[in-house]
Amino acid sequence: MSQALEDLLDLLDLEQIEENIFRGQSRSAVVPRVFGGQVAAQALVAAGRTVPADRPAHSLHAYFLRPGDPGAPIVYTVDRIRDGRSFTTRRVVAVQHGKPIFHLSASFQTYEEGLEHQAPMPASPDPETLPTSQERLRGYDHLAPEVVEKFLEAREAIDLRYVEEPPYGQFGEPREPHSQVWFRTNGKLDCAFDEPLLHVVLATYVSDMTLLDSILLAHGRGGWAVGDVVGASLDHAMWFHRPFRADEWLLYDQESPSAHGGRGLGQARIYTQDGQLAITVIQEGVVRVPRA
Repeated sequence: MSQALEDLLDLLDLEQIEENIFRGQSRSAVVPRVFGGQVAAQALVAAGRTVPADRPAHSLHAYFLRPGDPGAPIVYTVDRIRDGRSFTTRRVVAVQHGKPIFHLSASFQTYEEGLEHQAPMPASPDPETLPTSQERLRGYDHLAPEVVEKFLEAREAIDLRYVEEPPYGQFGEPREPHSQVWFRTNGKLDCAFDEPLLHVVLATYVSDMTLLDSILLAHGRGGWAVGDVVGASLDHAMWFHRPFRADEWLLYDQESPSAHGGRGLGQARIYTQDGQLAITVIQEGVVRVPRA
């Protein structure tokens, strides 16, 4: 396990300060606010620690309300909405400086047999043949060195590999609003931290990194890294269909069906390397062109 991955696990391992109250630390991301995936992942940890281990998470729905302050801890309060025979529901509010910054509802289910079908996995190259984030980012002369370092630091715990050029790597000409990324943790997970919740939490963390890329591709925009778009996550939803491991390759197949009114929608499916549909993700975000 890499040191960066150990640090990420420490970040997600919340301190319990009361029966339904947890506290998490923060760190900055590529922009001067708390990374949305961190808040979502920590909130899911808080919810999951009030649920029996034999009820894995099957969905979450969340709203980003205010930018998080990376210099202050975040307090997560869990409301135990319902404990049914098959399903458990939790609501989590994340608070900083006395104000809510994030709201999450999550549902957990006891495993049961049922009908089975799934959308087929799209074609994609072997992730081992693709350049790493470091190899790709180090090759971009148009990005400022401090931007490259921020990206690499933010993704150091995750081995994330784009199938094609990311928005900030090749911009100016519109492309199909579709993006593929392979990802896994930077090292094998061998710890007692909340298995199997840990894998779901880490996928939640990564899911906020690239989902709005396809919006930028449709308009030939490079995003924050080149300063031609200002954006932020507004809401986020995930459905966990089948078991998976976050330390094994996962294909994040993303597309954008719409952008309008200063907002853009991203939707995606996450597959295991052997073709199992593991997760569906949908997110809407603010996507604004800076005024001259």
